[in-house]
Amino acid sequence: MLMRGGSSKGLYFLAADLPSDVARRDRVLLATMGSPDVRQIDGLGGGDDQTSKVILVGPSQRSGIDVEYLFAQVSVSRDLVDTMPNSGNMLSGVAPFAIERGLVKPSDPSTLVRIFDLNTGRIVEAEVRTPRGKVTYQGDSQLDGVPGRGSPIFLRFIEPAGGATGKFLPTGNALDHVDGTPISCVDFANPVVMVAASALGKTGYETKQELDADTPWLAQLEALRMRAAQRMNMGDVVGKGLPKVVILAPARDGGTIASRYFTPEKCHTTHALTGAVCVAAACNIRGSVAAQIANPDAIDLHRVVIEHPSGQLEAQCPVDGRTADGLPVIASASVMTTARPLFTGTVFVREKVFADAH
Repeated sequence: MLMRGGSSKGLYFLAADLPSDVARRDRVLLATMGSPDVRQIDGLGGGDDQTSKVILVGPSQRSGIDVEYLFAQVSVSRDLVDTMPNSGNMLSGVAPFAIERGLVKPSDPSTLVRIFDLNTGRIVEAEVRTPRGKVTYQGDSQLDGVPGRGSPIFLRFIEPAGGATGKFLPTGNALDHVDGTPISCVDFANPVVMVAASALGKTGYETKQELDADTPWLAQLEALRMRAAQRMNMGDVVGKGLPKVVILAPARDGGTIASRYFTPEKCHTTHALTGAVCVAAACNIRGSVAAQIANPDAIDLHRVVIEHPSGQLEAQCPVDGRTADGLPVIASASVMTTARPLFTGTVFVREKVFADAH
């Protein structure tokens, strides 16, 4: 099923419909998307990181869990399938897809689906509107960066700290310096390297097109990301999707903070949902880059509105207290999103790839 999930778009499969062998599965996914090719002309990918994504969904044997899913970022131009990162936007479609495919029995007027994220080992709760036991995609909720309106889907990330690195602060510090540049490394739903835009010669209000066109600056940002990853004990991340990077600036349109999120090669058209809850959490970490910009008074910010290139995105991040060393205790974080199925059918994979896969 081809679906728009949040501000991304990609393919959703029943996990059982793909080869169980990882290498063969990845060959099928690359061929399905038409990678590696910058146009992805021989596949279903859209020639952009935000439209070259795949979700695999299956039933779960874990107690209290309805379904589990694996996210795969299929590289557009490289022969690579990366299952290390996560995508909150694509996660938006997991619960509707699971209901549509009969993995979860819907209730009336809404259905709560408990999802296990195989990428991070964490649990996410998704609430979907299902009047009379049928998923509805029509509604009045607006997600900036997505045309039209839709039915709201509420995602609640349960205990998301440390999913990739094992630590809320992978370096042990709220603030580090890489070659003299102050950064904050935070692992909350996804590991993110945060840096003030002004520290890198930007305002933080640039458009995606302006940032993507500055090739030397993007190379500088990538070098910073790689050095930060070493500090985070993530090893060599050349060609890998994690950690992500955001550049931050003071809000100027009534929000809490302005953010430009990188995928990491290009600026996101809007903002990753996992990145949004990570930025929201960081606004509550005293001394971090995010807190210095958005929360210098060190108050507990339960609601953070992030300004991004296409508008705004709100993240709810209730602070339940502080640890002995002052870190915020955040049991869960929530965002509102939308999703919509675009097409369901059979994808034809090149014969040789399909034969190799089976």
